Amino acid sequence: MTAVTPEMGKADKATLSGDHSHGATIPDQSRAERRKSFDLGAFGVPSGREEEWRFTPVDRLSPLFAEKQTDPEAVTVTVTGEGFESGTLAEGEAPRGTVLVPSDRGSVLASSLTPNADHVVIPAEAELATPVRIAVDGKGGDKRANAHLVIEAKQHSKALVILEHTGSAQVTANVEIVTGDGADLTVVTVQRWEDDALHLAEHDALVGRDARYRHIAVTLGGGIVRMNSNVRYAGPGGEATLLGVYFADSGQHLEHRSFIDHNAPNCTSLVTYKGALQGETARTVWVGDVLIRAEAEGIETYELNRNLVLTDGARADSVPNLEIETGEIEGAGHASSTGRFDDEQLFYLQARGIPEDEARRLVVRGFFADIVNKIGVAEVVEPLMEAIDEELAATAKLAGSTGAEA
Repeated sequence: MTAVTPEMGKADKATLSGDHSHGATIPDQSRAERRKSFDLGAFGVPSGREEEWRFTPVDRLSPLFAEKQTDPEAVTVTVTGEGFESGTLAEGEAPRGTVLVPSDRGSVLASSLTPNADHVVIPAEAELATPVRIAVDGKGGDKRANAHLVIEAKQHSKALVILEHTGSAQVTANVEIVTGDGADLTVVTVQRWEDDALHLAEHDALVGRDARYRHIAVTLGGGIVRMNSNVRYAGPGGEATLLGVYFADSGQHLEHRSFIDHNAPNCTSLVTYKGALQGETARTVWVGDVLIRAEAEGIETYELNRNLVLTDGARADSVPNLEIETGEIEGAGHASSTGRFDDEQLFYLQARGIPEDEARRLVVRGFFADIVNKIGVAEVVEPLMEAIDEELAATAKLAGSTGAEA
């Protein structure tokens, strides 16, 4: 299957526009043909030669590929908020397993080793005034935790769910999201792990008819964090927005993958991820896949990834992929770029009396400004910008002490 069909119909609207640095990718196999199964035997231990693992340091993830039960007190989970319902779902108990079918070894382990999934329900017609907060705190980098969370927003409900990770642990986790017809759901996942944490996650969402779904990923901590965020549609008129912000330091590998499966007509999707890197061994990966099936007429989709490299030795990989099986669409495109810190901007600000540390902060804040505006959630934006300032301050302090020693 090619990325773009020969007969595009509304071809001018479907061209791969923008400053995409990699161009249109023609995959070896359709994204729809990737293996999905609840059977652990369907997924061997990755070697790193597989297409979906070629950017990932699989040797460092060996603890998460082992079939190991959750250690006692590996994490503590605290759920707070008002207006929602909670419970558990055993394997085979709907809606568990109706949206998320594991697509890699980490996800199938998270499913099979979690007898009872946590279940958070937003009742039909409810509009929650305050966020539902799920705080996961790891109790040790050598402790294993497996988790499966089901978030169900029933029809015409509206809610914000914030899932925050702190501390340290070795975590395989699934988040299964059901967005009912006409619902408006925002799910925020924040990774502020300690430096030795390992985290493999799969987040799968089903967007109902005329529903609005937003997924916001903020990744600032962890030794290795690898997150798959996937979307498909249960009917026409659905809107899906995937936003991501990440900041990698030395020794960190932060990897985000998204897959938008346009399987219904007249739906939209927007994917926007931005990241910054500093430190000689900082590494980030973004892979964005969009599949527009033959039946998905009238859809519109766009994906964007930007990376800002602040220091020598850091590396960012950015790979957008589009598969289009029908030309009867409103539009499809992508853009991807990776660039170094702009010394000219820094010089301009310093020439006007702004100290170097403050100038660097302003440039980085400017880089993130548009996606921060898209997020628009005060509970997310304010801590995010504070955390980015802390990252930059720590770097400036280290640079200053090195200069003083020299």
